[in-house]
Amino acid sequence: MEINIDRIADQIRELCLIPSPTGFTGTITDHLIALFEDMGYHPVKTQKGAVRVCLGGEGNPLLLSAHIDTLGAMVRAIKPNGRLRLTKLGGYPENNIEGENCVVHTRTGKIYSGTIQLIHSSTHVYRDINKMERNDANVEVILDECVSSKEEVKKLGISAGDIISLDPRTVITESGFIKSRHLDDKASAAILIELARIIKEDAIELDRRVDIFFTNYEEVGHGASAGIPEDITEMIAVDMGCVGDDLEADELVVSICAKDSSGPYDYDLTTALINVAKENELDYAVDIYPYYGSDAGAALRSGMDAKFALIGPGVASSHGYERTHKNGVENTLKIILGYIIK
Repeated sequence: MEINIDRIADQIRELCLIPSPTGFTGTITDHLIALFEDMGYHPVKTQKGAVRVCLGGEGNPLLLSAHIDTLGAMVRAIKPNGRLRLTKLGGYPENNIEGENCVVHTRTGKIYSGTIQLIHSSTHVYRDINKMERNDANVEVILDECVSSKEEVKKLGISAGDIISLDPRTVITESGFIKSRHLDDKASAAILIELARIIKEDAIELDRRVDIFFTNYEEVGHGASAGIPEDITEMIAVDMGCVGDDLEADELVVSICAKDSSGPYDYDLTTALINVAKENELDYAVDIYPYYGSDAGAALRSGMDAKFALIGPGVASSHGYERTHKNGVENTLKIILGYIIK
């Protein structure tokens, strides 16, 4: 069984380049369905737009989830001067998108590039640039079009409710770091895609049923609230691991979350994953995420009766310009393989 880490990194890049803010995931959903059909699987698209794939096996069903929706924004209003006021999709501070290139996706299919800027963005003109609060009143989208009025913007076909996606700026360094927006959670989605490839290419016979599930509303809290088979006995959410003060994880490890803002994860399942990491001599960390929620929490709130856990590669600068490492990605895949293949 060979892990092709460069193939996973390329898959991360490919997924990050597909715009998929929460509520605008049709293109990446179609991409996943075509990808899994090409591998010989039979993916199912839920009414909500999530994608579920059975990897094989029978009995004692396990669900592995990742989310394909990302942070982004939506046009809130067109200003009299032709600039766009935005409303955020997902949770992040406005300073994390200041100066970022973006794309406005109209409902007619037209797209327009732009830049997200502070309303007083020039140091040579405004003295309050350092003190101005970053919020939805002071941060705006400047279109790369010759427009200076609301009427001119409306003639382009842009209106309130149009989606705004952020430039991922994906970079893979010689030293193995992967830098990009949307590693939360496209890094994990790529890991599950590689898992499916390994099982298919190596003709691995699973001793239990394993489903993978790609949700599309995780960033707003209800990703896995529907579409999960009722017979699932265990669910492992594969999502980004936190990196920061008071945490053991860094970008090179698989992070195992014992507790987040919703409370503790299942003790026995979390312990089992820790034991897999120890037995396989993986680089791992066990941490508490104080300001975090996952698809496992959404599934539990919807009434799922199953054991639940959370793992993922360590990701720095979450909900900003994020960074992980090939080692963290590989350790995450190895802990999954170690758990499902005895």
